[in-house]
Amino acid sequence: MAKTPTQFVRLLAAGSALALALGQTAPAFAQAAPQNAQAADDAAADTGGIKEIVVTAQFRSQKLQDTPLSITAVDASLLASRNQTDLSQIAAQAPNVTLNAMGGAYGSSLGASIRGIGQFDFNPAYEPGVGMYVDDVYYATLTGGIFDLLDLDRVEVLRGPQGTLTGRNSIGGAIKLFSKKPTDENSGTVELVYGSRQRMDVRGSANFKLADGLYGRVSGVYKHQEGYVDQLDYGCVYPNNAQGIGARPSSGQGCLIDKLGEKGYAGVRGSLRYNPNDAIDYTVIGDYTNESRTNSAEVVTSVNPAKVSSTYLCGRYCTFANFYAKGNTAPPGLSIPGPWGQVKDGYYMPNRTKFTGWGVSGNGTFKLGDGFNVQSITAYREYRQKWGTDDDFTPDLNVVGQGYNDLKFWFFSQELRLNGKVGDKIDFTLGGFYSKQKSTYFTRQDIRYIAPGLNFQFQGNDPVNADSKAVFGTVIARPIEGLTLTGGLRYTKEHKDYTFVRQNFDGSVSYFLGALNGVKAVYDGHKTDWRVSADYRFSPQILAYVTVGTGFKGGGVTARPFDAPQALNGSFGPETLTAYEVGLKTDLFDRRLRLNLSAFINDYKDIQLPLITCASLGSNAPCGARQNAGDGKIKGVELEMQANPIDGLSLDGSISYLTGNWSKIDPRVGNAYLLDDPIVTPEWKWSIGAQYRADLGKSGSLTPRIDANYVGKNNAGRLVGGGPIDYYPSYTLANARITWRNAGEDLSISAEVQNLFDKYYNPFRFAAVYSFTGTIYSQVGKPREWAITVQKKF
Repeated sequence: MAKTPTQFVRLLAAGSALALALGQTAPAFAQAAPQNAQAADDAAADTGGIKEIVVTAQFRSQKLQDTPLSITAVDASLLASRNQTDLSQIAAQAPNVTLNAMGGAYGSSLGASIRGIGQFDFNPAYEPGVGMYVDDVYYATLTGGIFDLLDLDRVEVLRGPQGTLTGRNSIGGAIKLFSKKPTDENSGTVELVYGSRQRMDVRGSANFKLADGLYGRVSGVYKHQEGYVDQLDYGCVYPNNAQGIGARPSSGQGCLIDKLGEKGYAGVRGSLRYNPNDAIDYTVIGDYTNESRTNSAEVVTSVNPAKVSSTYLCGRYCTFANFYAKGNTAPPGLSIPGPWGQVKDGYYMPNRTKFTGWGVSGNGTFKLGDGFNVQSITAYREYRQKWGTDDDFTPDLNVVGQGYNDLKFWFFSQELRLNGKVGDKIDFTLGGFYSKQKSTYFTRQDIRYIAPGLNFQFQGNDPVNADSKAVFGTVIARPIEGLTLTGGLRYTKEHKDYTFVRQNFDGSVSYFLGALNGVKAVYDGHKTDWRVSADYRFSPQILAYVTVGTGFKGGGVTARPFDAPQALNGSFGPETLTAYEVGLKTDLFDRRLRLNLSAFINDYKDIQLPLITCASLGSNAPCGARQNAGDGKIKGVELEMQANPIDGLSLDGSISYLTGNWSKIDPRVGNAYLLDDPIVTPEWKWSIGAQYRADLGKSGSLTPRIDANYVGKNNAGRLVGGGPIDYYPSYTLANARITWRNAGEDLSISAEVQNLFDKYYNPFRFAAVYSFTGTIYSQVGKPREWAITVQKKF
C-alpha cells in the first residue's frame, strides 16, 4: 500500500532514532570508529569501506558526510562504471532530479528541475530554475546545457535552494561539474567505443608536467551515432493519398528522408595550472564544442481526426514530418528569403540542429596568511545555435507551422571570495559576483495554422541584455564539540531588457505583429536570500542537521507577446522559495553502509505561469504573457544508499517521494491549472545499482554491473479547452555492463546494453498547437542498444 508523506516523515524519524541508537547502544562499534576524518578514510580503505568524496558546496573543501546539505556526489570512477557520458544521464540516480534533453522545438537545450522546480523553455526572456556550473563558472542558459562529461573529477547535485551559496537562479538547486586539474605527472587515457546504429566514440586525455609548478592537461571527445526515428516521405509511402501530397524527388533511400535522434558531437578542453607553492594555485581552462545532428527523435502520438488525417500517425519509431511550408497566400507573390535560399512558392526548414560554443576561465586561489585566502573566478563564454522546427509534425500542406531559429549568446562573469578563520571556532566567506550577457535571437516563424489563408508569418532579430550583481557572506561556527551553526546572506540585483523586432520575411514591418516592432520590455528587480543551519555530529558515524533557507528564480519579460501592451506590461517578478529541511547522514558498520536521508517542505510563491487572458495587461489579442500567478507547497522525502557489504561487492540506490498542492492560482490562468491539480510530479522515483569485482589473479579482474531506475507518471498538462490532466506514463529502465581489466589496470574492455528490456517511453511532448493543428508529437526514448568500449591508460 502506498505511504503518505506523513508516514514517510515518521519513517525518517524512526530511521534517525535507529541510527542514534546504533551510535549509543553499540559501544564497541562507536569506540572502534576513528575520531578524525583522515583516520576514518584510512580505516575505510583498510576494511573495504566506502571512500569519501570531497565537495565544495559551501565554498570550502568538506567531506560529503560533513556537509549539512542534500547532495548527490558522483566521482569519475562511478560515472565510468555506470557509463554515464552526458549530463542528462545523471538524473537517473539522483532523487527528485529531472534532466531532460529537450525536443526539436527547443534546440539543443537541457530542461532541468530539482524537487519539482526548474525551467524547460530555452527562450532568453526566461531564467533557469536550476543553477548550472562548470568549474565554478555559472552557465546562464538552458541552451547548450547537455554537457558531455569529458575528463570530469566529479559532479555535485545540490538539492534545495542554494540562494546564499551558488545564488543566481538556484531556486530548485544547483548542478556543479568539476573537471580534473592538471597535476605533476605524465599520464594519458584513450577510449574507443563502437555500438548500435554505427555508434563511434573516441575520447582521450593527457596530463603533463611542463616545469616545476607548471602543469598542463588536454582532453577531447568525438561522438557519432545514427538516429532511431525514421523520417519518411508521406507521398512515397502513400502514393495515391487523399490529401494529394506528392513524393519528393528520390534520394536513393526509398521513402526514407532522414533519421531523427542522431548524435554528432565533438569537444576539446585544455587547462594550464600554475601551482609553484602552497600560496598560489591558478588554473586557466579553455574549451570548444561543436554539435551537428538531426533534430531530436520525435513522433506524432495523437491526432484530432476532425482536423488532420489519422494516417499521419506513422508509428513508434517513424514520422511523416517534412519541415516543408507552401508559399504565401497573402499578400500574393511575397518572396521568402532565408538561409535556405531565395524562394517564392515554398521552402524547407532545416531538420538539423547545429551548435558551436567556446569559453575560457581563470580560477585562482591565493593565500594571504594563516587561515585566509582569496579566490578569483573570471570567465567568458559564447555560442551560436541554429535549428529548424515543424510545429505540426505532419506532411499536411494545409497545416502550415514551421520555424527557423538562430540564437547567439555571450556571457562574462567575475566572482571574488575571501575565505578566512577566526580562531579555531569560526570560518567565514565574503564575496561578490557580477555578470553581463547578451543574446540575439533571430527567428522566422510561419504560424499560418492560427488562421489559414492569412499571412501569419514574421521574422524577429531580438537583442536581449541582462546583468546581475550580488554580494554574499557565510559564517560557519562551532560553539561546542560536535555542533556546527551556519548562517548565510546574499543580496542580488538584476536587470533584463528585450527589444522585439517583428518584420515580414522581406524585411518590411510585420502585417500582424507590426505594433511590436521596436518595443523594448524591461525587468528590474532585487532580492535578499538567507539561510540558517545547525548540524550535530552524535558520533563519527552519525550527523543530523536542520536548515531553513530561501532562493529565487529571476524575473523576466513576456517572450512571445502578440501586441505591444503584452510586451510593455507583461514583465514579471521572481519566483521565491522558503525551504525547511531536516536530514541525517550516516556511515555504519565500519563505513560499509552509508544512508543519507532528508525530508523537506518548500513554501513556493509567485510562481511564473502563462495567462489565458491578457485583458489585465491592456490587451485583447491572443494572450502570450506570463505572470506571477500562483502559490503552493511542495513536500518530499529522499533516501540515498551506498553499501560495500563484502569485499568486491558495491551497491548504490536512491528513492524519493514528492507531493504538493496549490494554495492560490490567479483566475487569469484559466483552466490550464486548477487548485486540485498536482503542483509537482512524478511522485515516485527510485534507482538501484549493483556491481561485483571478481579478482582473476594474473588475468586481471571481471566486474559485472546492473542498474535500474524508475520514474513515476509525470504531469503533461491538459490540452487547451480543459479536460483532465494528461500524464506521461511511468517507466523503468535497466542497463547492464561487464568490464574486464588487466592485472596492471591500464587496459579495460567493456560490453554494455542500455535499455536492456527495450522499454518504449515518451519523456516529453509538444502539444502547444494541438487546438490549431490537431496534432501532438512526443520525444521517444532510445531503444535497446549495445556498445563495446576499449580503454587504455598510459
